[in-house]
Amino acid sequence: MGIIILGIAVAVRKQFALPNKSEWGYFALLGFLAITFHQWLKSNALQTSEASTTAWIVATTPVFMALLGWVILKEKLALAKIIGIVLAAVGVLLVVSDGNITSSAIGRFGAPGDILILISALNWAIISVLSRRGLKSYSASLMIFYVMSFGWMGITFLGIFCSGLAYLACYDALQALSTAETGVFLYIEPLVAVVVAFFILGEAITGASMAGGTVILLGVWMMNKKKSSIYCFM
Repeated sequence: MGIIILGIAVAVRKQFALPNKSEWGYFALLGFLAITFHQWLKSNALQTSEASTTAWIVATTPVFMALLGWVILKEKLALAKIIGIVLAAVGVLLVVSDGNITSSAIGRFGAPGDILILISALNWAIISVLSRRGLKSYSASLMIFYVMSFGWMGITFLGIFCSGLAYLACYDALQALSTAETGVFLYIEPLVAVVVAFFILGEAITGASMAGGTVILLGVWMMNKKKSSIYCFM
């Protein structure tokens, strides 16, 4: 729904423009951090972190934004902001330690969800810093339109291909083959990963990978040879 609204806003403002292919990786990274990873952090954090605690920790996001802006973007950081950062850090320790700051000093930092929320605050600061680059070339509405689109395309790909179709194929195989014969095909996964990484990521294919891949294919063939012979005979 958000993508539809943003798409309409971009169209009404006549700001639509396809990003260069060199920018796809940039938008994919922002989409993953801002949509997929960020929502995962928050949804998992709320399982063990109290809502009130979560809200207070999220309030530290501007602190991380100011720090990263100073370190990476070379933005000025006044003395008042530095004092505010220190006070915010102390406040976070008070909240997650329930007033017992010494417990944080010895490694007990609240609930697991508290840590995830703190990471999400830092993550959003990283997103903000990375977004400054794109905003120099794209309008704000078009920028967030592509960030959300790439983020949800990643989720859609995982849902359709890595979950829906993959499980369908797996259970079709289980229906026709034994458990062992089906399971042996999982050995092909790292071989496929090596090949895909070579074409997409430019990773080198080593002699060990080729030798191991050959042995894997041989093992898969031997596991299913007898079954195939029976089918041919029938």
